Amino acid sequence: VQLQASGGGLVQAGGSLRLSCTASGGTSSRYLMAWFRQAPGKEREAVSAMRTQDRRIKYASSVQGRFTMSRDNSKNSWYLQMTNLKTEDTAVYFCAATYSSPIWSSLLVKDTYSYWGQGTQVTVSS
Repeated sequence: VQLQASGGGLVQAGGSLRLSCTASGGTSSRYLMAWFRQAPGKEREAVSAMRTQDRRIKYASSVQGRFTMSRDNSKNSWYLQMTNLKTEDTAVYFCAATYSSPIWSSLLVKDTYSYWGQGTQVTVSS
């Protein structure tokens, strides 16, 4: 499975961006999908994840209410709509996937995921 993330860019604080992740070599309807991010000098952290069986989404508290994750199985893609962006959202954003079905508490755990995209840079200026 290969993942390709896109949609990053430079935006002012308060602005919006939409990230996309397209998968090839697999069937997206069977993936557990997620978004992670990594700021300079920091650990990679989870942003959101969507369960396969019921599309229930788990968000990190730092983005709850501002970011919305969605998926389009017909395009083997998932998305992250980011609104009211803050300077602290600046990071490289990665999409990730796995065929496993972990428990709810593991959805935002990095080691849950087997497949990773290359990352797309999001920079939020003040």
